[in-house]
Amino acid sequence: MANLIRSAKSGSDWTLNELDSYHISLNQIDPLTFFGVPDLPQPLVDQELLSNINAGAMQQDRHAVLITYLDVAMRAQDDETAVDDFVVELFRVLGYVRRERIARTWVDLSLLICGENRHAKTDVCIVDGSRNDILLLVQEDKRLELNEPANARAQLVAEAVAAFNENNAQRDVAGLPPLAEKASHFVMPGIVMDGTSPAFFKIPITQTLSTHIRHGTYPEEETRVTYCYPPISRPSHRHTEG
Repeated sequence: MANLIRSAKSGSDWTLNELDSYHISLNQIDPLTFFGVPDLPQPLVDQELLSNINAGAMQQDRHAVLITYLDVAMRAQDDETAVDDFVVELFRVLGYVRRERIARTWVDLSLLICGENRHAKTDVCIVDGSRNDILLLVQEDKRLELNEPANARAQLVAEAVAAFNENNAQRDVAGLPPLAEKASHFVMPGIVMDGTSPAFFKIPITQTLSTHIRHGTYPEEETRVTYCYPPISRPSHRHTEG
């Protein structure tokens, strides 16, 4: 893998080849191990959402809006903005977006790779508005739309590296120590959306990995990205209907 050819690519062009080129592996694990709990907790969601799939029958407006976004995202397979809109509304309803913690779409991040400036554009991200730190990334799997082997997982990793660098730049301006200074690595949480079906990711980023990507060199230490799928029943045979 150390002899693979590396080139300056934007995050949207990353594939498994880029992961191999920088010694990054993808490892599926079970949900309990992923979340580090003996049992998965029940969601703190209003029973109306858990027992009703008809927006017109909802008593609360915000629940009707969420289900409408869900319906649009499931129908509009050629419109990635529909999935992004659904994800943002889902974050709002679940309380992940509140006060100064906001959801943003299409944030354009700088990615220095192989000595050249490129970009990594997020689909959705949660941002700490007080410090402008990126807290979580969401990438849509566009393979069905584009009919090409675009690798959403590799793209998510590229965005995590770019977000790590952006967060450290913001911290430097604020006079704060860089991420991963006291720990061996910083973990960026992420989600890949296949239609409305999520897969959860934990992406460890080190300054060493960022430096190798910046220079286009092969790191000796492996970066192990872990992910899992939620253990939910699926009434449809289509995985994209989450």
